Amino acid sequence: MKNKEAMEPRSFDATILHRVSGIVSSKLSLDEMLGEIVGLAAQATDCDACLVYLVDSLSGEFVMRASQVPHAADLGSLRMKMGEGVTGWVAEHQSPVALSCKASADSRFKMFPVLVEDTYEAFLSIPLVSKGTTIGVINTHHRETHAHTPEEIATVSFIGEQLGGAIAKSLLEEENARLTEESTEMKRQLETRKSVERAKGILRSRNGLSEEEAYLRLRNESRRLRRPMKDLADAIILSEELTRKEPTY
Repeated sequence: MKNKEAMEPRSFDATILHRVSGIVSSKLSLDEMLGEIVGLAAQATDCDACLVYLVDSLSGEFVMRASQVPHAADLGSLRMKMGEGVTGWVAEHQSPVALSCKASADSRFKMFPVLVEDTYEAFLSIPLVSKGTTIGVINTHHRETHAHTPEEIATVSFIGEQLGGAIAKSLLEEENARLTEESTEMKRQLETRKSVERAKGILRSRNGLSEEEAYLRLRNESRRLRRPMKDLADAIILSEELTRKEPTY
C-alpha cells in the first residue's frame, strides 16, 4: 500500500505541515530544499515524476533545477519563457493547471524530447510564489490517467506558497555569490591587463620592440614555460625593479 493510502487525511496533512515548517526554519542549501519540495510533492500526489523549475534572474526564463527522475545532464539547461508551455502559463498567471489525461494534447503544452515525463498522461503544475512574484513552478506527472483531487492541488499549492519565500532567499544568495564571483574575476582580469601592459613597456624599452612584438614575446614565453601570462609579466616587473635598486659604484 502506498504512503498516501496508508495515512488518514488529517495525519497526512499534519505530516506535510510539519515537514514544510521544518524546511522553512532550516539552513538547507537551495538544492537540498528543492529535493525536499520534490519529495513533498511526490508524497502529496503519489505521482510518478516531479520537476521543479526556478526563474533565472538574468534571462527571466524558468530553468529546470530539480527532478525526481534523474536528469543530471538536463538540469540547468531546459528552459521555458514566461507564458511558454503549461509551465510558463502557470508562472505568468500564478494559477494551477491540472490535466487528468492526454496532457501533451493541451494547446499550451510544450514537449521536450529528452523528458520521458512529457509522454505521461496526467500533469499538475503549481506556481512557486514569493511576495507576489513567481519564482518557480512545481510540476508533477502520472504515467496513467489521474484525476487530481482538490486536496492534492491544495496541498501542493500550500507547499509552493510556504516555501516560496525560502527559495527566493536562497536564489538571492545564489545571485549575490555569482555577482561576487564576477566581480572577483573582473578584478583579476584588470590586474592581469595592468601587469601585462607594464611588462610590455619594459620589454619595448629594453629590446626596442614594438607593442605587438612585446606582446607576442610575452605570449610565446607564457606558452613555452606553461605559466600564466600574469606570472611572467610580474616576474619581468620584479626583475626591472630589482635592477633599478642595485647600487652603482
